[in-house]
Amino acid sequence: MKKITLIAITAILIPFISWAQFSLSGKISDKKTGKFLAGASIKILNPEIKIQSNADGQYLLTTLPKGSYSLQVSFLGFKTEIIAIELDKSKVLDIALEQSSLLTEEVIVSATRARQNSSSTYQNISKAELEKNNLGQDLPFLLNQTASAVVTSDAGAGIGYTGIRIRGSDPTRINVTINGIPYNDSESQGTFLVNLPDFASSVDNIQIQRGVGTSTNGAGAFGGSINIQTTTRSDSAYASLNNTYGSFDTWKNTLNLGSGLISNHFSFDGRLSQIKSDGYIDRASTDLKSYFASAAYYGKQNILRANIFSGKEKTYQAWNGVPESLLVINRTYNGFTYQDQTDNYTQTNYQLLYSQNVSPQISLNGALHYTKGKGYFEEFKEDQNLEAYGLPSFESDGATINQTDLVRRRWLDNDFYGLTYSLNYNPLNYLKVTLGGAYNEYNGKHFGEVVSAPYPQAINGKNYYEGLGFKTDFNVFGKTEWQLGRLNIFTDLQYRRISYKINGTDKNRFALNNNEQLGFFNPKIGFSYQLNPESNIYVSFAVANKEPNRDDYINSTDMNQPKSENLKDIEAGFRFGKQNFNTAINGFAMIYKDQLVLTGKVNDVGEYIRQNVPQSYRIGVEATQSWQLSPRLNWNFNAALSSNKVQRFTEFVDDYDNGGQLVNNYKNTDLAFSPSFVASSEFAVKPFQKTEIALLSKYVSKQYLDNTGNTNRSIDAFFVNDLRLSYNTAFKRLKNIGLTLLVNNIFSELYESNGYTFSYLYDGNFTTENFYYPQAKHNFLLSLNVKF
Repeated sequence: MKKITLIAITAILIPFISWAQFSLSGKISDKKTGKFLAGASIKILNPEIKIQSNADGQYLLTTLPKGSYSLQVSFLGFKTEIIAIELDKSKVLDIALEQSSLLTEEVIVSATRARQNSSSTYQNISKAELEKNNLGQDLPFLLNQTASAVVTSDAGAGIGYTGIRIRGSDPTRINVTINGIPYNDSESQGTFLVNLPDFASSVDNIQIQRGVGTSTNGAGAFGGSINIQTTTRSDSAYASLNNTYGSFDTWKNTLNLGSGLISNHFSFDGRLSQIKSDGYIDRASTDLKSYFASAAYYGKQNILRANIFSGKEKTYQAWNGVPESLLVINRTYNGFTYQDQTDNYTQTNYQLLYSQNVSPQISLNGALHYTKGKGYFEEFKEDQNLEAYGLPSFESDGATINQTDLVRRRWLDNDFYGLTYSLNYNPLNYLKVTLGGAYNEYNGKHFGEVVSAPYPQAINGKNYYEGLGFKTDFNVFGKTEWQLGRLNIFTDLQYRRISYKINGTDKNRFALNNNEQLGFFNPKIGFSYQLNPESNIYVSFAVANKEPNRDDYINSTDMNQPKSENLKDIEAGFRFGKQNFNTAINGFAMIYKDQLVLTGKVNDVGEYIRQNVPQSYRIGVEATQSWQLSPRLNWNFNAALSSNKVQRFTEFVDDYDNGGQLVNNYKNTDLAFSPSFVASSEFAVKPFQKTEIALLSKYVSKQYLDNTGNTNRSIDAFFVNDLRLSYNTAFKRLKNIGLTLLVNNIFSELYESNGYTFSYLYDGNFTTENFYYPQAKHNFLLSLNVKF
């Protein structure tokens, strides 16, 4: 049935493939100096076609049908030009751009981003691309179609607790920055985007770098980095109202407002959002609220911007997953039934960003930031020993009570603050130098309290554990780009220094006393060569080092302290880009030393701990493609084929019959959660000028739940298809009225995207228990977006 449907869709699309007859060409130059501008962006807005000018400022658009077009031309530091064109024959159109009287905002993130001729592997996602799918699902799901990405959702519908893996690396190994400011949690190193609901509605663009990438601020990039830039200048006032309703009683309401440029210097932008959903999994509800506010001053040579954004989330817990035995009979099972089994957290971020052009060759960027986070998760626990909560046993009705049911809360109260900085120096046309870095401090307090119990004696108003973490993170980097004819040489040297102190007590009330001082040197070098105006080849070598996280330290024993991880990353590829066809092929080899993985080993109090494995690797090839088959049909496609191995792996299995643990040794097994093949496809057709139909497909091969390569502990391959229908029009004073229907998993594929496993020996039987996170069958989101 699926094959027949896909064939039918293809048959519908074929009539819209038609080749055009005319071309548009010319040169882009500086109006003041007459100098040609290489790398200027040339975009046709209807239909959207994007190219860049070559080294001589030339551009060429071909296969254009007769008609009316809007041509947009932009270049950093220059005013954007939008030109209306009537095309009834091939034309030559030279365009001279005026230098902008105001500094443009791209400089804020330029220090941590890869450029067009970079030797890094990267992908840029524009605001327009995000808006197409931004109907309420979290940011990871909006990045699902990017190369080597696999996303998952605890609640099964893409709202609430979600995650993304890049090349098999989990969120703790993906560096995330917002306007160049670190976002990863300093202790767990994870990225909890549930704390920033509907953040995509305030994002201007995103760059994803796969592998180590260029030096950035914050945690080491061990699988990739996601560099987010929030709202930038809009010269015109605007307002938009977006309302979404969908399956599982999902609601999203977003109000965006902007003043435009006031008195040629000031702008104000704001957003209010609310998202609610019952979730696909039983009781996996979410209640999310957020806001974003930004004020900016634009001078001729400087920019000052202040951002405040905050998110408040209440999420019913579904993080235990579904036992494998219930997948067939009850895929939406949730073992939690206590009505307030919820996670509650509020996070507010403050940013002050400043950019200054000192001279035509020198620019400075600096930022101050502060993030306040506080919240808890509440849970019901049966038959708890009072001693574990620092409580004495007591007498009740003549009986000694040393166990009781209770409700507890585990809190996190943290502060993260610091500064980032960079200096860009272009002394010569063929040389660019960037010096940058950051200093950040983190104060985190972990504590627990008993809030309810059948006996008042079990509630004493005191915290039963209190753990403190203090971490400083300093880094400095220097980058150079030499353009020698067609050859570009890139160097990037970073030094990172970390101090991390942990004291107090952990959740088991054991004393904590860790004091780590770590220093890392992370060099990178790359070469790219321009074969012709349309294509280039590149190769790079990069080193990254990464410290253990909080759990690695507090769960370790004196005899088994975690070591830092080391990664050597080799990337090589080919890029080709023309008006209607862009492709890139990239090969990578990521060689790990002392990678930290779960082995099943427990410490002296029964906590599962991660251990260093001496040697492991990821080797593969990625391909991305964007093909404008005709003015009405576009195809985006990417695929990644890889081998991801642990050369020697030791598994520890609990032995409840004899005590202790069994030990199993393996060689050359697959790394957990690292599929060997991942592919995405998006066919988009415009049967009418204002209407688009898109088929989005995603294939992910088998993944293993641990590092043993055991098929009985794996996630089956899945192939999921979504359908997006959109209609956009203008009406009188309304700039745009957009109606979008997104039908996820249109064929109701029964699949799981995440899970975990553990094994044990009991009563002479070896047992393995698998738990999974099922994703929703076919479901929909319907959105109405009105722009004023």
